[in-house]
Amino acid sequence: MNEQQLSSIDQDHVLLGDGDNHATEDSMDQAVKYLTFHVNGEVYGSEIDRIKEIIEYGAITRVPLTPKYLRGVINLRGNVVPVVDLAIRLDKQSNQVTKRTCIIIVEMKTPDDEIVDIGFVVDEVDEVMDIPDDQVSVAPQFGTDIRADFISGMGKLYEKFVILLQLEEVLSIIELTELVELESKES
Repeated sequence: MNEQQLSSIDQDHVLLGDGDNHATEDSMDQAVKYLTFHVNGEVYGSEIDRIKEIIEYGAITRVPLTPKYLRGVINLRGNVVPVVDLAIRLDKQSNQVTKRTCIIIVEMKTPDDEIVDIGFVVDEVDEVMDIPDDQVSVAPQFGTDIRADFISGMGKLYEKFVILLQLEEVLSIIELTELVELESKES
């Protein structure tokens, strides 16, 4: 993905469905935009309204005595932003950084209603897609190797499913508070 594509994640979007389930104009009115990305060979998605931007993977400063899932912090236009390795947080093996590795910057709300930026490392970003509500199934309570509270649903993509993550749930309130405190110390 080139820089222009990274900075403008909302350029392209695709209607999902399969031969039997063509989305109608009514279902498009109820579609939600999702950014799709890869982590450890799996395709995931997250609602685009929670995503602030996507940046290329760059220099990350490791912070001692932090959880294993925290890769470190980056300087984003003068702000300290904690960066979470999404693979490790999802209990998977972290992949090596490649040219396609990106950091998704997500705006999250703390328990004190403060807005903070958190970065999530992903192996590759795909595209922004419209997924009609009628193409999203409830998250399964079994059969996944990811905690059920991390999943908001399963979006149907032709004959396959995209795991729709609730990135705000991937970090608990306590973990988020710890990252905000880390961000304050580094500023």
